[in-house]
Amino acid sequence: MSPDLWFTFAELIRLPFHHEQLVWGIVPLYFGWAMNELTSAKATFNTAIQTGFALLWSGAHWAWQAFRNDPAKVVGLNTHGLFAVNSAVTLLVIFLGALALWSGLRRRYPKGMKFLGHTRFSAYFMIAIFPIQSGYVEWSWPRVTAIAVFAVPIWLVLHFALMPLRK
Repeated sequence: MSPDLWFTFAELIRLPFHHEQLVWGIVPLYFGWAMNELTSAKATFNTAIQTGFALLWSGAHWAWQAFRNDPAKVVGLNTHGLFAVNSAVTLLVIFLGALALWSGLRRRYPKGMKFLGHTRFSAYFMIAIFPIQSGYVEWSWPRVTAIAVFAVPIWLVLHFALMPLRK
């Protein structure tokens, strides 16, 4: 693994704790991730509610950050009339969060959407992309690569380290 990837990943993880306005968005995600890691890996309606809340929390925080910094960004159009990556990701996260929350409350998933009941990977990705989506750093291929490269090792470490604490 390249040291550059490690430093890029470390930057994404530590950055939200260096800005007070990001702490309010990231701490609930870490708390939710910790609670998710202590529950079964099986997709349930309760975990769908957890997933929905976490995704909606992230999406709402990112939309608030965009609106607070530049109200014109909320429209999500760049100078070429295409959706900006941040706006597209925010809208997708809000949509999936609402769908997961609705599915959990109804106790029924839409066809092919049972993945909404799995919270662990969504929590990792919300935390990893949080500073990018909040507008404190920009999307870049090195950041996307670092997020992808560290996804499986972090999942494995947490899975096996927390196994004794799960039911």
